[in-house]
Amino acid sequence: MRNRSIRSAVKTKVNKFRRAVAAGQGDVEAMAVAAISALDRGVSKGVLHRNNAARRKSRLMKRLNATVGARTADR
Repeated sequence: MRNRSIRSAVKTKVNKFRRAVAAGQGDVEAMAVAAISALDRGVSKGVLHRNNAARRKSRLMKRLNATVGARTADR
């Protein structure tokens, strides 16, 4: 049951980040940091495998960099 709550929190933060990127909100950097820290917390608690978290963090950063790069190019 403890693992389920931690895993659910990780999924919630990752989904909030994805929705913020899709909506074009300005606070995506803070949401990315929150999602990454949740992934790291899941690994430290033994809920997620470290390679799984690393892959998911890589995908988050890739999406964040694409968003920030697109905003910078628009200026």
